[in-house]
Amino acid sequence: MKKILKIIGILILLLIVFVLIAGIFIKKEYHLEKAIVIKAPREKLWSHVNSLRHFTTWSPFVEKDPNARLTYEGMDGVVGSKYSWDGNSSVGSGTQILTGIDSASSVKSHLHFIKPMEGEAESYLNISDAGNGSTKVSWGFDSKYKYPMNVMTLFMDGMMGDMFNKGLTKLKTLSEAN
Repeated sequence: MKKILKIIGILILLLIVFVLIAGIFIKKEYHLEKAIVIKAPREKLWSHVNSLRHFTTWSPFVEKDPNARLTYEGMDGVVGSKYSWDGNSSVGSGTQILTGIDSASSVKSHLHFIKPMEGEAESYLNISDAGNGSTKVSWGFDSKYKYPMNVMTLFMDGMMGDMFNKGLTKLKTLSEAN
């Protein structure tokens, strides 16, 4: 039993050393962007992206906890409107505030994550014509992580990228519906 505990202790120590050393070399800034082409005019999908209430209908994060408590403040679809969530350990809690809207072409917001881990991020949705009545939607996320937490960025592309793709696919389905 002592031998097993010693091996486990050494593995934990090696993991800690890896995180501390890797964190020195890994960027502290994180950027993710995913895009999709939707066969619908910009005007049809604009209401799905400029409104925090509508955002929650296609957000893959809301889907992770259907029982999460969602609250909204301010006039929806205008700068300053706010959306807060408080859910299970999969979604945690936080707020999202609209910080910029540019005439049917982009929406910017600030995210404040409270649980499971405190953090800040900027997010955006850019919309552009893709030809043949289609619209390209790009969803981006920018954040900074302090050392040694910046090591998390090694694993975020997979997790966050999959979630962004899932959300964009759901937005496509909603927007292309008659």
